[in-house]
Amino acid sequence: MTEVFKGNFTQQEPIPDEGIEAAMSVLRSGRLHRYNLVGEEPGEVALLEREFAEYTGARYALAVASGGYAMATALRALGVGPGDRVLTNAFTLAPVPGSIASVGAVPVFVGVTEALTIDLDDLAAKTQEADVLMLSHMRGHLADMNRLMEICDAGGVTVVEDCAHTMGAAWRGVPSGRWGRVGCYSTQTYKHMNSGEGGFLVTDDDEVMARAIMLSGSYMLYGRHGTVPPDEVFERVKYDTPNVSGRMDHLRAALLRPQLRALEGQVEKWNARYRVVEEGLRGTPGLTLPERGEQESYVGSSIQFLLLDWDGARIGEVLKRCVARGVELKWFGAAEPAGFTSRYDSWRYAPSAPMPASDRILRGIVDMRLPLTFSLEDCAQIARIIRAEVGAVYQAAS
Repeated sequence: MTEVFKGNFTQQEPIPDEGIEAAMSVLRSGRLHRYNLVGEEPGEVALLEREFAEYTGARYALAVASGGYAMATALRALGVGPGDRVLTNAFTLAPVPGSIASVGAVPVFVGVTEALTIDLDDLAAKTQEADVLMLSHMRGHLADMNRLMEICDAGGVTVVEDCAHTMGAAWRGVPSGRWGRVGCYSTQTYKHMNSGEGGFLVTDDDEVMARAIMLSGSYMLYGRHGTVPPDEVFERVKYDTPNVSGRMDHLRAALLRPQLRALEGQVEKWNARYRVVEEGLRGTPGLTLPERGEQESYVGSSIQFLLLDWDGARIGEVLKRCVARGVELKWFGAAEPAGFTSRYDSWRYAPSAPMPASDRILRGIVDMRLPLTFSLEDCAQIARIIRAEVGAVYQAAS
């Protein structure tokens, strides 16, 4: 009998009851805006900022409207502007080059390895082309961060980390987002905490945070934030930093605070599911799994594999056969963007030249979400289906 998976790849876990109750309290108060407070109460957003700063080990955390907003704000706070060039991954999602373009800067793409991390040799060759790297830990894959920082420090390149897929991950025990000058995170529905939309910016830099707070739309209410640089820093920046409003509200913060407390347990659940699928796919003819560094602590909320040197028709056949059996795969190698997938040459606002070695890898990347609503048995079934269909297409072409 042919197995068919019956689960839903876009179904998230419910918001914790504690978060729902806190959100209802905010709704009953009518005080949703982060600065709409009574007396000396800190409010949900400021409390969340303190808790997220403590969780990451950062001096400062700023809660904002989205991960993309956090990235653009980080660039603005660092002084990146029109015409500046910013290094970033060729393998990433559209909000990353979009954040660079949104400040008038120009993305300069760096290659990808078979491990699906940024190509550090290509990065080293390009450090003279830009002063900032917007590093995307795409789909939760961490590069060798020690070597990356050595390259960037030697080249005078400031690192901003896009941690949309690595909240809860670490390299050699240092949390994702704490290697560069600024770390940016997302709490969009498909990320590791769910507020629909939302995000964070973290840093230890007084002036970067003061500028980020002003940029977020604090007016002159910056003292009401959860983690606040000294007043004298604001005196230096507050009159020449524009308001580009992107605040988080109390409702979303109320949803997120209990999720942050539960995050470590959620990471363990994701990784258990990842390992089941990974083990089920290992050794499939024609399929390559990206290898992870020994120093990486990852969050397996999605899984990727490579169909290296397969033509588009065969990859399309795999996707068609899998979806007929209930398994939804996304292909990053398609010539036309589909859903959230796209390639660096899709973004026509960002000029690029072909990168043959990276293009070969990008053509073969297949991606799948692993929501926590799946059981371990579900994951084992999914792996069996993918293994069977990849094997059938591979054998037919051999």
